[in-house]
Amino acid sequence: MNRPLGRRDFLRTTTAVAAAALTGPYLCATEVKKPKLKKAVKYGMVRLEGGTHLARLELAKRCGFQGVEIDSPGTSDLDALVKASKETGVAIHGVVDSVHWRDTLSHPDEKIRAKGLEALRGALEDAKTVGADTVLLVPGVVNKDVTYQQCYERSQAEVKKVLPLAEKLKVKIAIEVVWNNFITKPEQLIQYVDDFKSEYVGAYFDCSNMIKYGVPPADWIRKLGKRMLKFDFKGYSKSKEWVAIGEGDENWPDVLAALGEIGYDGWATAEVGGGGEEHLKKIAAQMDKVLGLAQ
Repeated sequence: MNRPLGRRDFLRTTTAVAAAALTGPYLCATEVKKPKLKKAVKYGMVRLEGGTHLARLELAKRCGFQGVEIDSPGTSDLDALVKASKETGVAIHGVVDSVHWRDTLSHPDEKIRAKGLEALRGALEDAKTVGADTVLLVPGVVNKDVTYQQCYERSQAEVKKVLPLAEKLKVKIAIEVVWNNFITKPEQLIQYVDDFKSEYVGAYFDCSNMIKYGVPPADWIRKLGKRMLKFDFKGYSKSKEWVAIGEGDENWPDVLAALGEIGYDGWATAEVGGGGEEHLKKIAAQMDKVLGLAQ
């Protein structure tokens, strides 16, 4: 038989309910979604003298990598590469426009811009061929001959010319942040991407490149949100400059928290000096540690 609650019982019960009401939502709010990350390297890092595409992808797989990112132009025999990818299960997740520093889309010479545009078209076509969903692009360079505004306007005009092709091929153009004196703040990258008003232009964030400009990588990620299509990284220290992965100022716990907050599930690509199996396994171990993938 249930007895009536006494005053002491009543106070104990109401206190417990109040505590649950306060702590329950708080605990839920502080739970951080862990991003689902897939490890990759730039294909040029996988070095095997005289190695075929199949041998190189097998090496990448042995070292623990699930994908690679190739250069265009610069990667030969794409049909053989696609076949090797299917045999090994190592994805070609992205393509890097390899001439964007030379034939810039911001160049004062219209002929140079035209060459850069043709290379971008080729990179998009190559991405479709190998099954990649992005083309990494450095949109331009600010220097003594090109102002920020000129870089902005010229590169936007050129990229807009290939948007119909990107949409047709279902390949996105991912704008990367580098030391090109152009985009150095997250707000600038947000504006640059948003001005296209296209789902086929997004951001490719390098977690190491932007440290020297003062805004922490995690802050970039939180501000970019769903605009961030992919990210890569090295190791950068404000006092030592380039260092090994995990020895820089990226603040990986905060980076991972930010990735979880924006719901990022995708590729994490290392961009450092390459080598053979021993070297690549070392890189894989460094990546596992900073990305929270170590067992």
